[in-house]
Amino acid sequence: MFDWSPKQIVDELDRYIVGQDAAKRAVAIALRNRYRRSRLPEKVREELMPKNIIMMGPTGVGKTEIARRMAKLVDAPFVKVEATKYTEVGYVGRDVESMVRDLVEASIRLVKGKKEQIVRLSAESMAESRLIDLLAPSRKRPEHTVINPLEALFSGQQPKTPALPEMTAEEKETYRSKRDETAAALRAGKLEDTVVEIEVDETPKLGMDFSGLGMDINMNDMLGGILPSKKKKRHVPVSEARRILIQQEMDRLIDMDEVTTEALRRAEQDGIIFIDEIDKIANRTNTAGADVSREGVQRDILPIVEGSTVTTKYGPVKTDYILFIAAGAFHISKVSDLIPELQGRFPIVVELKALTREDFRRIVSQPENAATKQYTALLSADNIALTFTESALNSIADYAYLCNEVKENIGARRLHTVMEELLEDISFNANGRHPEIEVLVDEKYVSDHLTGDVQGKALEKYII
Repeated sequence: MFDWSPKQIVDELDRYIVGQDAAKRAVAIALRNRYRRSRLPEKVREELMPKNIIMMGPTGVGKTEIARRMAKLVDAPFVKVEATKYTEVGYVGRDVESMVRDLVEASIRLVKGKKEQIVRLSAESMAESRLIDLLAPSRKRPEHTVINPLEALFSGQQPKTPALPEMTAEEKETYRSKRDETAAALRAGKLEDTVVEIEVDETPKLGMDFSGLGMDINMNDMLGGILPSKKKKRHVPVSEARRILIQQEMDRLIDMDEVTTEALRRAEQDGIIFIDEIDKIANRTNTAGADVSREGVQRDILPIVEGSTVTTKYGPVKTDYILFIAAGAFHISKVSDLIPELQGRFPIVVELKALTREDFRRIVSQPENAATKQYTALLSADNIALTFTESALNSIADYAYLCNEVKENIGARRLHTVMEELLEDISFNANGRHPEIEVLVDEKYVSDHLTGDVQGKALEKYII
C-alpha cells in the first residue's frame, strides 16, 4: 500500500482540481487512515471501519473528480454509481447489491491489468514465434486417419495422426533460413499488412439480456462449462494478429484463480464506491404524492454501507471495509432528509463551495487537465498552434463565470461551453492538410468571437 502523507495527497489533487480544500483534506485523511490500519495487528485492524464521506455542493465543482483522482492515485478499485438507478426490492430496476458486483469487476480488471504488465514481454516473444510459424510454415501435416465415432467412444481410441517424415539436412537448413528471413522482416515491420489465418475463441451468444430487470445474470458464464468452446478462423493482417496472439498468450500465462483471489481481497480492503446523486433519494419534506421506493432504496443501501456479505459470481465479498463516498447537490433536500441510520454511516460531511470568478481564472489554465491545454493539444493534431495570452485567459474565465451567474450554474463544465463557442470556426476549418498555422488568442479575439449575449441562446446548443 502506498505511503503518502495527507499533505502529499492534497498536493497531488491540487494538480487537477482547484480549491475545495475541505473535501481534499477529508479524502486525504481517509486514504492515510487506510495505510495506518494496514500497519496494525490483525485484531485491531478488524475493529477499524472506514469513515464514509458525504460531499455536498453544486454540480461541476469537483465532487466526482476528487473521488476519481483519489482512486487513481492509490490504484484502488473504484466504481461510480448513480443512486437514482436503484429501486427498492419489488420494483423494476437495479438491485443495490449490483454496486458491489460492479466494484469486483473493476477490481478484476485492475488486478488482471497488473498481471498482464508482468507477463507481457514473455507473451510478446511467444506471439512473435507463433507469427513466424504462420508466415513460414513447415510441411503440411497429413490429415487424421478416419475412425468410426462409435468405435472411438466405446473403445477409448483417438484418431491417430501419421508422423511427419524426417526432414533431410538440406530441408532443415532451407527451413531454418526461411524462418530467419521471416523473423528479420517481421521485426523490421515489413510484413504488417500481410494477411494470416489465426484461430480465435468464439463466444456463444444466447441473446438474453436481463439488465433491464435489475438481474445481474450472465448466461454465457452460467453455461460456459456446458457449451463447448468453439474456435473460428479469421483472416487478419499481421498487425492485428499480433495483438490477438499477445492477448491469447497473456491469458494462458495468467492464473485467473490467483487474479480472482487478489481481486476479491483488494475489493474488500481497498475498494471505493462513489454514490452520486444521493440527494435524489432523500425524502423531501414538502413533496406530496407517491414517491416510489425512495426511502426503500436508502434502507437497501444501509446494510451494504453498514457491512454485509454480497454474493458475486467470483465469490462472497464483505463490504465492511469498503470506503463509500456519497455526493449530491442538495439544492432541494438536505443531508438531514436522509434516514437517520444512513446519516450515521456517513459521519463526515464536507461542503464544496460554488466556483468564484478567481476560481475560474485558475481553472482555465493552472490544472494539468485545463480546458485550454486540452484544446491546444486537440487542435495541434491538425497543425494548429494555439497560444493564449494572459488577458485572453482572464476574459474566458470572466465569460464562463458570467454565464453561470445569469443562467443555470453548471460549474467548471461551463468552460467547455465557452471554449467550443470561442474556437468553433478554427475547429470547423482545420483539416490538417496545410502547414502549421499559429493562432494567437488574445483579449480582442475573445471579444470578437464571444460577442452578443454570450449567456443566451448562442451557447445553449452546447449544453447537453
